[in-house]
Formats: sequence, C-alpha cells, structure tokens
Amino acid sequence: MVNTLPKPSAVSVPAEPMMKESLLTPRFYITDFEAAANLDLSRQEEELQAMLTEMKNDYNRDHFVRDAEYQQAFDNLDEEARQAFIDYLERSCVSEFSGFLLFKELSRKLKGRNQILADIFHLMARDEARHAGFLNKAMGDFNVSLDLGRLTKSRTYTFFPLEWVIYTVYLSEKIGYWRYIIIFRHLEKHPEHQFSPLFNYFESWCQDENRHGDIFKALLRSQPTMWQTWQSRLWSRFFLLSVFVTHSLTVHERSNFYVTLGLDPTEFDQEVIRKTNETSARAFPTVLNTEHPDFFPRLNRCAQHNLAASAINEDKGPFKFLRKLPHYTAIFWNFFRLFLISPLDAELDRGTVR
Repeated sequence: MVNTLPKPSAVSVPAEPMMKESLLTPRFYITDFEAAANLDLSRQEEELQAMLTEMKNDYNRDHFVRDAEYQQAFDNLDEEARQAFIDYLERSCVSEFSGFLLFKELSRKLKGRNQILADIFHLMARDEARHAGFLNKAMGDFNVSLDLGRLTKSRTYTFFPLEWVIYTVYLSEKIGYWRYIIIFRHLEKHPEHQFSPLFNYFESWCQDENRHGDIFKALLRSQPTMWQTWQSRLWSRFFLLSVFVTHSLTVHERSNFYVTLGLDPTEFDQEVIRKTNETSARAFPTVLNTEHPDFFPRLNRCAQHNLAASAINEDKGPFKFLRKLPHYTAIFWNFFRLFLISPLDAELDRGTVR
C-alpha cells in the first residue's frame, strides 16, 4: 500500500479521546466489593496461591520495552489502513485500562480482608496498566494518544454483580488470548503483513491474558452456584453468546484492519469464537454448539445489520433512530434464535467441545 499521509514525528502529541460512543465501546465497571471480600476460596486456594506466586515472578516484566523497530514510519499503510489500526489501538487501550481500574479498586477494597485476592488483583492491575500504557505509546507513533487520567473521571461506570464480572472477565481474557495468539501465529507465517512491531509482543501479551483467565476460572469453580445449578447453565449460555456476538460485530466493523494483516475477517472471527468456546468448556457447565448450521450464519447477520446501522449513523439524513430500529430489532431477533440453539453440556460432552 502507498502511504498518502505525512510521516509522524517522533513526538507524541496528546489528543482528546477520539472514540465514538456506541454499544461496542468498552465500558468501565464497578462491582459488589463486599461480596468479593467474602468469597470462600477454600476449594481453589492452592491453585490461586500457585498463580499468585507465578505473577509475582513477573516473567513478562522485560517483554514490553519499545525497541529500535519503532523508529519506522509506517510507510506501508495507506490512510484507510492507518485509521483502522489507530481505531484498533484506541479501543484496545480503553479495554485494558478498564480492566486496570476494576482490578485496582478490587485490590484496594479487599486489602486486609481477602488478602490473596487483594494481591492477585494488584498484580493483574499491574499487567493491565502495562498493556494500556504500551498501546497508548503505540498510538503516539501516529501523533495521537488518550488522556487516561481524564478518561478515568469522565466515563460512566456500570455496575455488574460479582457473578457477572467473573463470567465476563473470564471470557474477555480468554477471547483476548485467542485473538492475540492467532494473529501472532499468522504473522509468523506471513511476515510480509506485519506492518508494526507491536505484533511481536502479542505472544507475551497473550500469556498475561491466559493467566488472568485461569485466575477467573479458579474463582468461578470456587463457587458451586456458578457452575452446578440450572441458573449457571443459563448464565453461561447468555454470557458466551453476548461476548461472541460483540466480537463478531467488532471484527466486522474493523474489517480493514484484519484485511491489512492478511486475514479474512469472517474466518478470523469464527476461529477465535470456536477456540474460546472450546476453552470455556473447562470452566463453564454449558457451552454453545458452534457447529450448528445456523450458528455462524446468524452471527454474520448480526454483524451485517450492525454495519448497516452504523452506515445510517454516519450519514446526514433525518430520523436516524427510526431507520436504525429495524436493524437493531434484527440483531436482537438473531441473538434470541442463537440462544435457543441447544447447548453442549461441558461435563458430558467434553470430548465434543475440546
């Protein structure tokens, strides 16, 4: 691709957050800190202690250092690809920073009350801050950056019950692992598509994501009500589907970014979802039947309706909400039909989903 923009200078110029708010914008969360302090961890305490020791060793502490490769000027990116990459960096940075704030507050609230969790969340906050800072510096290569301090004060915080936090953070970390490792392995085979040194760090990055997911798996399995009841089976289906639909919508919104990497966005989306679903069978009582003939076609319909709604939002015509309503209704209807697909029992059908 031919670069049609002037080369960025070596100095990062702070800019106002550019992100347009939408249903897919990463959110900031708070939870029931009292419930977290009172968690009975006896069933998983040994495993959690082992992971705490591993995190204290901080094997990745020297893996997020910018090197000489960052002096390149991204000459191989045209304007459209460059903006897609900036959007990817921006949303990823906000997502990592959101995790940092949640884990930091959990650590602060649990200190002296549930010390093993306080220590674990402190180290998880360290990892998320490291990721967010690294992404923000990468944005600086394009003369833009996020004011994370201002973002902390200006964004709305959404309350999630502790159980919802455990389900969603587990899935967020595991789907993050698969996103990073699939991109990393793809670029190992096709280095001609690696337009940024950032991707060299994805292997270390996904190790952090995987470890964080394992911690939340242990938290989930320490609470029998989260995996041994009929309610937990419904919640597992709901959160798996919510995360997968969100992933499909986001990937197709950023399709230019994945095309620039030499990836087919739909194939990438499906591979990430399949792998995350398989991994979730080790934690959740129920997982989705991603091989059902309606599963991915309905996910793709959700993505296409979201793109159509986004296009309406960008134009200057009147009655935008009314014009978008049929698309939002279609997304909800396809979500509902996906939820009705018979799930797989992760305990009985483990061989099917792994």
